[in-house]
Amino acid sequence: MHYAELAKAREELTGPGGTFEIVHTDVNGIAIRAYRHALPDVRALWQSTLPFADRTYLIYRDERLTYAQAHARVDAIAAWLAARGIKPGDRVAIAMRNYPEWLLIYWACVCSGIAVVGMNAWGTAEEMAYALADSAPKALFLDAERLDRYKEIAEPLPGVTLVGVRLRGPESDVMSFADVIAHRGAMPEVVIDADADACIFYTSGATGFPKGAQLTHRGCITNLFNMLYAGASTALATQRATGVAPPAAPPAPVSLLTTPLFHVTANNCGAYATTAAGGTIVLMYRWDAGEALRIIAQERVTSIGGVPVMARELINHPDFATTDLSSLTALSGGGAQVPPDLVHKIEEKVVSARPSTGYGMTETCGIITSVAGDFFVDKPDSAGPAMPAYEAKCVDEEGNTVPPGETGELWVKGAAVIKGYINRPEATAAAITDGWLHTGDIARIDEDGFIFIVDRKKDMVLRGGENVYCAEVEAAIYRHSAIAECCVFGVPDHRLGEEVGAAIVLKPGEVLDDAELRGFCEGHIANYKVPRHIWFMTDSLPRNASGKFLKRELRDRLCQDRPAA
Repeated sequence: MHYAELAKAREELTGPGGTFEIVHTDVNGIAIRAYRHALPDVRALWQSTLPFADRTYLIYRDERLTYAQAHARVDAIAAWLAARGIKPGDRVAIAMRNYPEWLLIYWACVCSGIAVVGMNAWGTAEEMAYALADSAPKALFLDAERLDRYKEIAEPLPGVTLVGVRLRGPESDVMSFADVIAHRGAMPEVVIDADADACIFYTSGATGFPKGAQLTHRGCITNLFNMLYAGASTALATQRATGVAPPAAPPAPVSLLTTPLFHVTANNCGAYATTAAGGTIVLMYRWDAGEALRIIAQERVTSIGGVPVMARELINHPDFATTDLSSLTALSGGGAQVPPDLVHKIEEKVVSARPSTGYGMTETCGIITSVAGDFFVDKPDSAGPAMPAYEAKCVDEEGNTVPPGETGELWVKGAAVIKGYINRPEATAAAITDGWLHTGDIARIDEDGFIFIVDRKKDMVLRGGENVYCAEVEAAIYRHSAIAECCVFGVPDHRLGEEVGAAIVLKPGEVLDDAELRGFCEGHIANYKVPRHIWFMTDSLPRNASGKFLKRELRDRLCQDRPAA
């Protein structure tokens, strides 16, 4: 394999004078690795796309927007925000599906120094209320479904301006998005601090409440450069090893985004990379493998990314063999580990595309590692090497670095690590030590620098790319008056990787069934967090000497008795 060539490519690209030259910079008293040639902020990224005016930028169903049209609308939104007195350092929330407006509002805010609060569109009214109270946005852009949910909130946030996107009709006290873009006007001139918040994305909370991760302009731009570096280093190493040169002027990418824009996978990775290249972003109303195949053929999509189950569903779809997929050059999986068999299936069945993946977190504004092509095929159970803007190490329980090749919790440090969690100094201190982010994943690093994720330290279920903290689900279940004990854990699932399972002990004399418990949970947590597998136990749940539930032992025994679908 080409590992020597990859090491040489890395040294050349990141060394003095290299395109991705790495330097050390000081952020809040901590020396971190960063790219010398990185753009100063996200505003600069968006403005760099002005020369692409005539290219198609966004496609949604039969709607198309050029870069020129997108810039005009982004400017109008930004001017409207300024006219409302919303200024740099303030926050604006977006709660909607992957409509084109999502990205237009996003660029308008970050270019104005306003932080975007990406609301989880799958959340309940209760979760929406918490995030709004926690982040205190000055405006909330929401679609019809999220407006219905907002109306369920007992005490709506005072002073927030509501803007409706694609509503069913006029709504009192809700401004129309059409009126916003009719405002017209120019983008306000602002100076943006690289370490100011660009966006706040909520992650599931281990204590029952989600945490608002602060993604900075520096972090978001660093993630973009990490992705550009990943492609450049792999291409250079492969070219030198094989002698096959890539096309001199590859066409602008056409990317099908399949995951929600309130996540770093679609937003910071998919949208940023395609936008920077002057490419086209295609959006879907909801994921459907058959519809995705049709779109790939019709729009000549070059790349599609999503959680691994999406790639598997594409390959297994009845229309796969008869669909023209010759435009595809990359089929990637992220948000969950790609099973090795799927890596080989992509390599064998999608003739023009190579498999790729990235491992990352909301807390790193996107990817930590990346691997593609020959390297992924050779090491299909690897997440790839850490990007050069990171230092990476595996540590023991005391935070000491373990010897090379041994397992430990993966810690990373670099320009893409978040500033912290808003209003949660204790959570920030627990997650970041002297700039080192504790990923919560148990890993080992091999002799080539490739990282292998082998276990999870966090008490978490990874369901189709969505993090579900067991404690959060347990907190919701315990709100039911009939519950004496509950223990939540991950259940292996062929399609989603893991599903949520729960072992329940009822109080004496109480009666409850699966459907009633799920219905109760749906009022407090998002649907994807609601347990699919429920066991009602007659005896107390097993505990260790300190009184903690023996979760792994319980999970293994119950899953053996009732295999997952």
